[in-house]
Amino acid sequence: MKVTDVRIRKITSEGKMKAVVSVTFDDQFVVHDIKIIEGQNGPFIAMPSRKMGEGDFRDIAHPINSDTRGMIQEAIFARYQEIEAQEAAEAEAKAEVVGEPATEEKEVLEGAAEEERVEEKEEVRE
Repeated sequence: MKVTDVRIRKITSEGKMKAVVSVTFDDQFVVHDIKIIEGQNGPFIAMPSRKMGEGDFRDIAHPINSDTRGMIQEAIFARYQEIEAQEAAEAEAKAEVVGEPATEEKEVLEGAAEEERVEEKEEVRE
């Protein structure tokens, strides 16, 4: 069994849930509503679940063994990181179009401005 497609819908609101994912296996079977959650020890995936009674949740679909869970998680995180990198590149390109310097250039300029402020303070003291 191979993961043949990963589709990610990012969540823009603040909170622990970062995205909702659909994973296709062997171009024949899809599992929707897998969630990427930001936990205390980093992100993890939560399989689709249904509320059962008083606050209990039960998985609707889940991997049977840890190797399969690892394979699914690796595919999801690889795609998620691609999307994050693409969004960062787009944001940087947009900032350059608007006239803001790129991130590295901005850091250099901010460092130079800080050095000028320190030099001005030293001149005032003298």
